[in-house]
Amino acid sequence: MSGLQAIRYSRGKLEVLDQLKLPHEHHYDEVLTSEEAFDSIKSMRVRGAPAIAIVAALGHGVELHNGSCKASSSEETISYIDSRLDYLKQSRPTAVDLTNAITHLKNTIRSVDVSGKENGTAGRDAIISAYIAAAEEIFRKDTETNLSIGEHGSKWLLENAPTKSADGKVSVLTHCNTGSLATSGHGTALGIIRSLYSGGHLYHAFCTETRPYNQGSRLTAFELVYEGIPSTLITDSMAGALFATKKAENNIAAVIVGADRVVRNGDTANKIGTYALAVLAKYHGLKFIVAAPTTSIDLQTETGAGIKIEERKPEELTQISGAVVGEDGKVDVSRTERVATAHQGIAVWNPAFDVTPAELIDAVVTERGVVVKGADGTFDFKDIMPERWAKVVGK
Repeated sequence: MSGLQAIRYSRGKLEVLDQLKLPHEHHYDEVLTSEEAFDSIKSMRVRGAPAIAIVAALGHGVELHNGSCKASSSEETISYIDSRLDYLKQSRPTAVDLTNAITHLKNTIRSVDVSGKENGTAGRDAIISAYIAAAEEIFRKDTETNLSIGEHGSKWLLENAPTKSADGKVSVLTHCNTGSLATSGHGTALGIIRSLYSGGHLYHAFCTETRPYNQGSRLTAFELVYEGIPSTLITDSMAGALFATKKAENNIAAVIVGADRVVRNGDTANKIGTYALAVLAKYHGLKFIVAAPTTSIDLQTETGAGIKIEERKPEELTQISGAVVGEDGKVDVSRTERVATAHQGIAVWNPAFDVTPAELIDAVVTERGVVVKGADGTFDFKDIMPERWAKVVGK
């Protein structure tokens, strides 16, 4: 397990690490309301599908614990919680973990037995107590999920790697940030890398810069260095050259990425640039692995064509902020500047995600096991989530 924590929580108190200030400064924002949780997610001070869901769930839980709900009946309490969750859902609509968490929380508060206490504070308090417990369970369970993903993913890759070193080690490339900073701990795709490393099976990890928000260079590189994992940073456009010239030398076996949404056929939405890496991996004979908890699997949406892709503001491409580097080459964390990197009059297209077709993906690693592509080129998630599958698909 990593010692890094993006989310610190005790009942009634939530602190979220401001990832826009990493890697040079560790600053936690206190989140006391749904509005503060929304802003933390929307501004990307917290990001990563699991962490987004956790912060939304706990953020509302904190305000409930601190007395925000003034309802005088059970019905009013449910209506109040629903409205706050619907508001939070709009913070990052592509990440399906958020939608799934909200659905789960809504179902939870409706399952509370308030017989005989529908009116007054007793029913309200029982519903709020159930909500808080469910939100805390989402947080706790995520760590277990990540550790299982790391175990399943590392085992599958070692059994199916197209290339290994003489001592059985592999190198991998990852995109964006999918580690402790994107989850409750350990991580998904980066969790597989952590598991490979702790088991003595990792030769080297490569991470992409991940433009335009630099989650790879700011966050993943930081995590890899923090953990002492042998690693190298490259720009997004260097991946093809890396595979063409360094594959054999470094025993590069796979590209491992996370997912903001995996739909029923296996098409996957992830950070922009993932699709290009999948094409390159296919050409160079590398395994392409998606690491995703079952909460990121969307059985309602049949193909990637149904995924809503968030578009973000132009300034993310044309401007950048960072700590100032002095003439002596040292980083001065007390001074931050924002600079223009492009003509401010240029038109900008800035989708936050792209969709990788299932045909380019070799395996989807979940906490319940690894799902590989079928003969028809799609993925069948029925065996790892039979109850949800029967409820949604029905066969």
